[in-house]
Amino acid sequence: MRFHLLLLPLALAACAATPAADSTRATAPGGAASGTASGPATPDAALLAGYHWQLTQATNRLGQRIAALFVRPDKPLELDFGSDRISVRNSCNGMGGNYRIVNGQLVVGPMMHTMMACANLMLNRLDGLIGERLSSRPTIAVTRSGGAPQLQLRTGGDTLVFTGVPTPETRYGGPGVTEFLEVAPQAVPCNHPLMPGAQCLDVREVHYGANGLKTGAPGNWHLLLQGIEGYTHQPGTRNVLRVQRYTVRNPPADTPASAYVLDMVVESEIATH
Repeated sequence: MRFHLLLLPLALAACAATPAADSTRATAPGGAASGTASGPATPDAALLAGYHWQLTQATNRLGQRIAALFVRPDKPLELDFGSDRISVRNSCNGMGGNYRIVNGQLVVGPMMHTMMACANLMLNRLDGLIGERLSSRPTIAVTRSGGAPQLQLRTGGDTLVFTGVPTPETRYGGPGVTEFLEVAPQAVPCNHPLMPGAQCLDVREVHYGANGLKTGAPGNWHLLLQGIEGYTHQPGTRNVLRVQRYTVRNPPADTPASAYVLDMVVESEIATH
């Protein structure tokens, strides 16, 4: 039996930039500025950061759908906001840069992006199409009318509507704790209270130092009844995952009090015969 090892960067630190002084983010209850609870309002940074914003509508000045922005129906364009950074996901390349809101307009600085070429020509064009619209200082507003919030960008006659999907921090009511879990190659039959005959991941905690190298002894192997959100296990593959562990408030009876969300795959090892 042979093993092939793929070690991915740990990315243990992130750079922070200084927020721009002329940003305008007046806040009202519910994380929005002036305007009614259901009407358009200029969002603040906390509201923007609380959701993954997925593109659901895009029309031009004639009201026609901009089909070129919907290359992969299963992976819509997504905007993610930090305190002063915006990231674009599900395009050809990962893109990101600083942003601020000035007089109701989204002002995005020069965007850094990876340099991958995609075989799908329409996907290859997507970087430029969304980059042009973000760099044109679109007006920005959020509406909240009882359902999921919607983020609206208006630029050059186009209207882009993004629907908010709550981040884990929003869903669980606070930040998670970073942990590294080693997942054994094979799932194990387990006594799951809600799923008879379930297969559970066999995991143990591992530790890394600031230099990205493993430190200390790993924890004991144990079964993870709740699984890991965003992770699909491939039988025969040993993985080390960086996850965020969240506390579940008032969990139902016989269910775990913690939830795990995948951050990244750090290490992957496939057994071959």
